[in-house]
Amino acid sequence: MPARKPTASKPPPPATTSPSPAGAAVPAPPATQVTMADIAARVGVSKMTVSRALNREGSSSRSTSEALRQRILQACQEMGYVIDQTARTFSSKRSGFVAALVPALNNSNFSDTAHGLTAALEASGLQVLLGYTDYDAATEERLLRAMLSRRPEGVIVTGGTHTAAARRLLQAAGVPVVETWDLPLQPVEHCVGFSNAEAVAQLVHQLHAQGYRRLAFLGGVPESDARGADRRRGFEQAMAALGLDASRQLSVGQAPVSMAHGAQGVVQLLQRWPDTDALVCVSDHPAFGALAECQRRGIAVPQQLAIAGFGGFEVGTSCHPRLSTVAVDCTGIGRAAGELLLRAIAAAREGTPLAPQTVLIPFQVELRGSS
Repeated sequence: MPARKPTASKPPPPATTSPSPAGAAVPAPPATQVTMADIAARVGVSKMTVSRALNREGSSSRSTSEALRQRILQACQEMGYVIDQTARTFSSKRSGFVAALVPALNNSNFSDTAHGLTAALEASGLQVLLGYTDYDAATEERLLRAMLSRRPEGVIVTGGTHTAAARRLLQAAGVPVVETWDLPLQPVEHCVGFSNAEAVAQLVHQLHAQGYRRLAFLGGVPESDARGADRRRGFEQAMAALGLDASRQLSVGQAPVSMAHGAQGVVQLLQRWPDTDALVCVSDHPAFGALAECQRRGIAVPQQLAIAGFGGFEVGTSCHPRLSTVAVDCTGIGRAAGELLLRAIAAAREGTPLAPQTVLIPFQVELRGSS
């Protein structure tokens, strides 16, 4: 009997990917979104039962016991399920968040304001959708359009100066609006803040009481910062009231005015008005830069040049000499804005809109070692 020829082994199908080297981790397949149907299948109930449990109806609903509700919540946690709020927003007209715009995120004053706001809203369950405008009115308008399309229950903006289009957006939003850090002459609705002009005017009057007469102002280009422009206006008004020359003014760049701007400003000041005896800066950051430049040049502060800032930043208490400033309760502004917004939202839900309100936040002129 002839020997049977060996059959060739069938080659394996070609691999769709190159084999992983020994010991190499195999990539996990792409994650798929967990749905309410997945939760229902996991627990063995209907999607309607899951929906009721997630809408906090379980404790009062005969069809969903608290024990079952806890099983559903546990399954959601284990499977990483996140509630899709879109449908709920359209049905209840409650999105569960408020929109807030600040000029900058790296400015401690505005981060403190955001902290106060979130603290005020924490117990209500409302979340904050935060955006920053970089001191640009056009950016504020663009962000407002994007945020309002998501139907926030309220809006908080920084300052009372907006583009005409942004103002129309706020007026037509149909939700409470709070403007902060300012007291606009024609507010959109509610305000929480103080007069930037009055704050600097009081600072000038107190410097005058200390014996200073040849004062200068250092700020950014007025068009780039409405609150800075108000502070400049307060300087001009106070100088006029005291019968002093208000022409010593420097515009050192676009907002936000930095420490480097303050240093550059001192150089310009010495070139144009070397007999100036006091420099009022639009904020503590350029004031610190001016102080540092004086120290580099051997100019004694305050003996040869007094320096004052605005805002009560931490840097002003950490330098030597400590900076004179206008201290503002930044966290308090955010907290007051959040509390006012909550009252306005509650009133709107009841169909009785809250009448426009203004909450005044106190400020304090603090003369320290630099003056």
